[in-house]
Amino acid sequence: MRSPLNFHRKMIPHAAGLLAALCLIARAEPVMPTVPEDVKAPPADASKTESGLASKVLKAGTGEKKPAATDTVSVHYSGWTTDGKMFDSSVQRGQPASFPLNGVIKGWTEGLQLMVEGEKRRFWIPADLAYGENPGGGRPGGLLVFDVELLEIKELEKVPEDAEKTPSGTAFKVLQEGKGEAPGGTDIMTFHMLVGTLDGQTIQDTRTGPQAPSASSDKLPPALGEVLATMKPGEKRRCWIPEPSAPGGHLVAEVELISFKEAPPAPPVPEDVAAVPADAKKTASGLASKVIKTGEGKDKPAATDTVKVHYSGWTTDGKMFDSSVTRGEPTQFPLNGVIKGWTEGLQLMVVGEKRRFWIPADLAYGENPGGGRPGGLLVFDVELLEIVK
Repeated sequence: MRSPLNFHRKMIPHAAGLLAALCLIARAEPVMPTVPEDVKAPPADASKTESGLASKVLKAGTGEKKPAATDTVSVHYSGWTTDGKMFDSSVQRGQPASFPLNGVIKGWTEGLQLMVEGEKRRFWIPADLAYGENPGGGRPGGLLVFDVELLEIKELEKVPEDAEKTPSGTAFKVLQEGKGEAPGGTDIMTFHMLVGTLDGQTIQDTRTGPQAPSASSDKLPPALGEVLATMKPGEKRRCWIPEPSAPGGHLVAEVELISFKEAPPAPPVPEDVAAVPADAKKTASGLASKVIKTGEGKDKPAATDTVKVHYSGWTTDGKMFDSSVTRGEPTQFPLNGVIKGWTEGLQLMVVGEKRRFWIPADLAYGENPGGGRPGGLLVFDVELLEIVK
């Protein structure tokens, strides 16, 4: 069964990951919390909020401070359906759970803000503040009952009062000065970044990848692009980026501008971008391609190989949505880690070959993938530079 920690999160899934990790830890002599006598419905002495959340204090707390929705808390809890079936319990696992309050079900976000440290409270959470009546996916439906003990309100890193700010409101401090000039608006910047939450959870660290990322400021998230565009090569900054869904309302990033260069010109739009031409070859899967430049190699990559390529991609209306060529940096990836059309298509090529692919939606991202990804038939020009075994 899923717990409140598995509620859908907009950006930061660390709470659910933490719970999954905790579940792997073997515990000797687990404690089985007793089923509450009033599990079927809120008793007469329970207090109710305007939202319909009912609760009563089981043990008074020793603290005075109450958490805010953006705070991270540590708790012990157990949860039951109204028939007395326990579906989740940190008490039984013998390990408290920690999470940001704005990353769990609405009943928990509201209810924990009523508590002080050391307090234990029973909640009767109606379906519209939990998972709904029939949520599916193994989650419990209807009215849910939780016993929750607030162990700690965790202190988060604060945005320094003396930090400088970009025009959009991103706070930053310079950790290391750079030299030279700042990049222009269309320049390709090569950089490293370590992004995390104010409670210490790492979201992304580009230093663990095979190469530092490169992009122009307009191809990056606005806050990151704005920061990098005002830096000099060699400069390092610690940045506090506003993000309402994150603990403390911010993400924290350490950013280093390695270098920048003028962006190469964009490749021309293929004349046959609108549809597969008659001279293209098709595979059984529906993948179409034709050779634009022959290669000098003999070996073809396997699906498990890592390859280095230059590429550009267009939708059938001629809009280029991505290009390593305009970034001025080839890209490297394992063939079994990309869209199906690339996995299949690159295995047809030899080193030095350049090929145009028409990749149908079912071998790419689908018809309406969302998340900023292009849908429908996609056209790619791909040059295989190296097979990295």
